[in-house]
Amino acid sequence: MSEPTVADATNRIYESLQADNAEIDAHIATLKAALTRAGLKEAVFDPARLVQNNRSGRKRMQAYFRQRGVMVTFSAS
Repeated sequence: MSEPTVADATNRIYESLQADNAEIDAHIATLKAALTRAGLKEAVFDPARLVQNNRSGRKRMQAYFRQRGVMVTFSAS
């Protein structure tokens, strides 16, 4: 089985967020490993796909991911 790409890991995080954060920490760890393999410093998320797409929700997501070693940015809508 091949290692998940950044896009695969990001999609799993979207799915986890839709499922009330089920296994979110495992998906964040997978994303962190995928970012390292790809040589990237930050993950880019589409705010339209977030459950809580407001400033508070985005800041909370950034803080939670940052505590786990992943920098998060959001694409322009």
